[in-house]
Amino acid sequence: MMSAQHIAAALMMNPLLAVVLIGLFVAVMLALNGRGRVTSSQRCHRRYRATAERVLQRLPQLAGDAQRLVYLRRINPYAFEELLLLALERQGHPVQRNASYSGDGGLDGQVFIDGHRWLIQAKRYGKTITPAHIRNFGTLLLRERCGGFFIHTGRTGNLSRLLLHAYPQVRLISGQRLLNLLAGDAAWLSSIPFPVKSGWSVSDASQF
Repeated sequence: MMSAQHIAAALMMNPLLAVVLIGLFVAVMLALNGRGRVTSSQRCHRRYRATAERVLQRLPQLAGDAQRLVYLRRINPYAFEELLLLALERQGHPVQRNASYSGDGGLDGQVFIDGHRWLIQAKRYGKTITPAHIRNFGTLLLRERCGGFFIHTGRTGNLSRLLLHAYPQVRLISGQRLLNLLAGDAAWLSSIPFPVKSGWSVSDASQF
């Protein structure tokens, strides 16, 4: 077996070999590091999906709708995202999950309903959503040229409701409609007009 001194001497005599070996070492380390990140992301998705499944089982056992909403406001925000996607899947709608939970730019997933692509923004809130939430999501939908579901557990203020008229692509899902979605009741969807308005532009929102 060659000693470390012999190996070092051989590499000094053959710089090209040294470059090749260093390149191989770097490539192997990058591959191992990348595999670790993927594995960590997969573990997170499995953990939050398992939590979402437990939440869906727990909700029907609670005494009433008020208790269910209080319970939803206490779960992990990432588990809430998975909860919505899982509920949509169980109703037969294909969904697309993000690769990671952070850095999503306001997009928490996608669902396809009757050939239409809908983006999802999930807000596990106990307080009132702000008009900026609606405006930012509406701007994202304008850029993506599709509709979206803004789903939250909090309260919707009057200004936010008014702003929804300026962003017709945004469909608000909260309160009883949210509970219907999680219960697998198609009533959550029956009151939503399809398809979204075509030809919508930012000028529609300029008055707000």
